[in-house]
Amino acid sequence: MSVKIKTIAKLLPRYSRKTEEIIPFLDSWLSGQDERFIRKVKKIFENAGVDQRYSIMSPEEVFSNLTFEERNNIYVREGTNLATECLKKALKKATWLPEDLDYIITVSCTGIMIPSLDAYLINTLNLKQDIVRLPVTEMGCAAGVSGMIYANNFLKANPGKRAAVVAYESPTATFQVNDFSMANIVSAAIFGDGVACALLSSHSDDEGPEIIADEMYHFYNAEQMMGFKLVNSGLQMVLDVAVPDTIESHFPDIIHPFLAKHELTIDDIDHLIFHPGGKKIVQLVDDLFGKLDKNIEDTKAVLRLFGNMSSATVMYVLERFIEGEQKAGDLGLMLSFGPGFSAQRILLKW
Repeated sequence: MSVKIKTIAKLLPRYSRKTEEIIPFLDSWLSGQDERFIRKVKKIFENAGVDQRYSIMSPEEVFSNLTFEERNNIYVREGTNLATECLKKALKKATWLPEDLDYIITVSCTGIMIPSLDAYLINTLNLKQDIVRLPVTEMGCAAGVSGMIYANNFLKANPGKRAAVVAYESPTATFQVNDFSMANIVSAAIFGDGVACALLSSHSDDEGPEIIADEMYHFYNAEQMMGFKLVNSGLQMVLDVAVPDTIESHFPDIIHPFLAKHELTIDDIDHLIFHPGGKKIVQLVDDLFGKLDKNIEDTKAVLRLFGNMSSATVMYVLERFIEGEQKAGDLGLMLSFGPGFSAQRILLKW
């Protein structure tokens, strides 16, 4: 019995701005700050490797003094609408009915919802009453792959079943207008909002790339490197400058033993499906694997076109491969990083 990825669907919020269109908002936001600091912030935005960002809020709202409650209310309202439409889109692409789903996983870390997003989807789409649900709320950028790992484990244990993994993130809802720290500035420069849905199946009628293996990797004593701190004004970004170097030091242990368990090396991998955490991490991965004649052009493209949408981003990368022309037998390696600190890996075969 095998588990396959039937399809991927993505959906973007209604607001978007190119990087050059954001600069005037920075002038207003940084009014009164030191001129050298203002120039530095603008350079960070201009050099982030992101051409355009999408958001559930207008730029005027993002850079305003909205309260935590007001931002979170927008996060809930827009998230339920976007996730509903994204799941509908995925089901249509797969020619599945809502009642065909046996398991639903929702992924988000950029707001607070109780009941969680999956409960709303069950009601709005009239999913089956005994559907198994799992909200994943605190795994950050890694959670898109994490959700697919959980779905894979469920489907392996339950042949003939189908699952949806819905990732919704709005980093702009966490923007701290009175925080001029590098963590807040860098996160604003690289992050954007987005939704994605992966449909997976252990049903014999369904086709798609097969999940050969999955595994998680946990960095010890690195909880302080990335995440959110809950403050009176909302979710405040924690982002250590040492993240890229830490990832680089662990890369051999993340990649090679995982592949070796399946009698593979990196030379056997045809497609690298990596989460674009930011320009520095993308460059790091490119430097490491470019010399092996492996490219991450799709990862770069997703960062450039949409920014880092936290957990949803790796699905945007995966969609490009699933909708492309892959050969039977091709192998793909999915990889994402997140708070904890952790790396999540999935091995795919077409």
